[in-house]
Amino acid sequence: MSGNLKTLEEMKTRLTRGQRLLGLDLGSKTIGLALSDVSLTVATPLETIKRTKFKADVALLLALVARHDVKGLIIGLPLNMDGTEGPRCQSTRAFVRNLEQLTDLPIAYQDERMSTQAVTRTLLDADASRARRAELVDKMAAAYILQGALDRLRHL
Repeated sequence: MSGNLKTLEEMKTRLTRGQRLLGLDLGSKTIGLALSDVSLTVATPLETIKRTKFKADVALLLALVARHDVKGLIIGLPLNMDGTEGPRCQSTRAFVRNLEQLTDLPIAYQDERMSTQAVTRTLLDADASRARRAELVDKMAAAYILQGALDRLRHL
């Protein structure tokens, strides 16, 4: 495991009271972002970055990290339903390898299986239009991913 990459257990030992985590849902066209509260209890959708080039995307990401005083990143890992890793996992791991060169923040992966489907179902139940769902789904998926990690952290 490289320097920044941590298990949730390791990340918990590095966090102190009043710190926030940022959740990321990495897509091929967008990066959904969600922010935890300072008690690491609740994840809230933050925003969606439209992906352009890696350096530009990371510059926006790190500016948000600084603005919100984020002390760790939770990255959704898009495992296949059977738990194996496919091309999307490889792409996510490559993004994280490159990101690690630009920040010393601890980074942990969180299984994101079913996150987009769960969020889409919630938005459909709320009768959100197709356009509104497209606007919200990435940052809500990031919140779903981050909430899963926060829930796990509380039980470690």
